[in-house]
Amino acid sequence: MDQEGLKTRLPAAIAERVKSASMIGERAIVVVDASGLSAGERDAVEKKIEQSLGVAEGVAEVRVAMMADKVERRIIAVGSGKGGVGKSTLTTNLAVALKRLGLKVGVVDADIYGPSQPKLLATEGQKPQAVDDKLVPIASKYGVPSLSIGHLVKPAQALAWRGPMAVGALAQLIDADWGDVEVLLIDLPPGTGDVQLSMLQKHKPDGAVLVSTPQDLALIDAARAGQLFDTGGVPIIGLVENMAGYQCPHCGETSDPFGCGGVEAAAGRLELPFLGRIPLNMAIRIAGDSGEPPAAGDGEEAAAFRDIAQKLADWLAREAA
Repeated sequence: MDQEGLKTRLPAAIAERVKSASMIGERAIVVVDASGLSAGERDAVEKKIEQSLGVAEGVAEVRVAMMADKVERRIIAVGSGKGGVGKSTLTTNLAVALKRLGLKVGVVDADIYGPSQPKLLATEGQKPQAVDDKLVPIASKYGVPSLSIGHLVKPAQALAWRGPMAVGALAQLIDADWGDVEVLLIDLPPGTGDVQLSMLQKHKPDGAVLVSTPQDLALIDAARAGQLFDTGGVPIIGLVENMAGYQCPHCGETSDPFGCGGVEAAAGRLELPFLGRIPLNMAIRIAGDSGEPPAAGDGEEAAAFRDIAQKLADWLAREAA
């Protein structure tokens, strides 16, 4: 049986991926282009080939070889140095916006003690599978796969883990089988502790986005996070000002409970790019709680996230060039 004879016995979608197929004695050897397939998908393709060819006359054994181009994946950290400034919401919406711009994006929820991504991406209650000792990320309806400690433990379970355990958990999340993901956003926990240091040492990001609310107290902590990245040789892509300006839904008056312009001014002093500001908006909060990122839509709330994502995409393109 020649190559065409073997391929005709396979489903069309799989046959298109076959680079070569031949018979050596009673052994069928099939080489498959596995580019863009996750570990689970590769396993399914291999089993289907074995099932399809294993029943063919004259075939006693089927061997499948998977070949794929190595994906050049870049890691982007999203940090703040302080909790409660909207870093997780920004990460989720940047990921969704980047996906809509045509990039293949994944999210790692590195906040081991306070994971948020399962709720923000509507993947609560789902458990990742493991293939070849690697976790397979959880798919979302927005085309953004993610992994979080929240996918591995019971909901609302308090983790009393020491630093080494948290660091080990983060390594499993980052070293997972991310398939064809090109950009991996890391939603960092607040502070500059073990998790951040471990990431810099073992999974050095290609760049970092810093997010802060406008008031001085938050900016002090954001500056500490920036110093950590600078010390680790990680470029700061830019700063984002969150919760900037609140428009009353009743009278329409705009106020600034956290101040306004502080992050942009800090970016100017530090000679770093200012990527944009996200308003303090009830709709964004409600969307986050319901697992419906505003960036997935086309409303007014999506615009700010889309603009910041475009600047990040431009930075990635320049770096690649």
